[in-house]
Amino acid sequence: MNRRIRKVGMACILAVAMFSVNAASKAWGADVLVAAAASLTNAFDDIIKAYKTHTRDVIQTNYAASGVLLRQIEQGAPMDVFASADEATMQKAVDLGKIKAGTPIVFAVNDLVVIVPSSLNIRINTPKDLAQSGIKKIAVGNPESVPAGRYARKALDGVWNTLADRMVMAENVRQVLDYVSRGEAEAGVVYRTDAMLKKDEVAIALLLGQENSVKYPIAPLAGSAHQEEAAKFIEFVRGPQGREILGKYGFGQP
Repeated sequence: MNRRIRKVGMACILAVAMFSVNAASKAWGADVLVAAAASLTNAFDDIIKAYKTHTRDVIQTNYAASGVLLRQIEQGAPMDVFASADEATMQKAVDLGKIKAGTPIVFAVNDLVVIVPSSLNIRINTPKDLAQSGIKKIAVGNPESVPAGRYARKALDGVWNTLADRMVMAENVRQVLDYVSRGEAEAGVVYRTDAMLKKDEVAIALLLGQENSVKYPIAPLAGSAHQEEAAKFIEFVRGPQGREILGKYGFGQP
């Protein structure tokens, strides 16, 4: 009898403790971890600053190539929100059961461009010009993990193999941008929004593909312990203030 009483008593204590934790979470906010493509860094940093005035939640960020983030999610990293630079990577997350089908929403669009150092007089009018020019180093994101690299491989399909020995593979688009801005590569493939960040150091030489062909989906992680908080953050990103900040950095609306 005493054992049963002790068990019931312990259950009550645990229930009260859990209630207290949940109540504290509601009162003080939650830590929400957002995994976002590297090209979203500046825009999301500003969005989070604006969001702080609307919530007690603490938004933490993990910026990297979308493929790298997907691997972290697959390995069990405790992410709450995933914002990818392409729909293919997001679909893989859905296929893995990490994102619920039907929840990803495209919230921004971008363009893929070829950039060159502003200090160099390099003219590129078509993808073939890259192959026929005297350019020795072309920085691109690794297609195995970087959506911009996969976009580049598709856009440069006719000359990709010809350019292979001149390519410098990067871990994300920001690294490509750094290579070109520092003159370590004579050309690179990034998003238009990345080029805008260093418009005094790099110039856009060529638009690859159709305008606004790059789509960014966002979704809460199926296993997130902060579903409500994740949904609120996503709503803010897609809301008026989020759209305004994204537009400031050159992102278009779908």
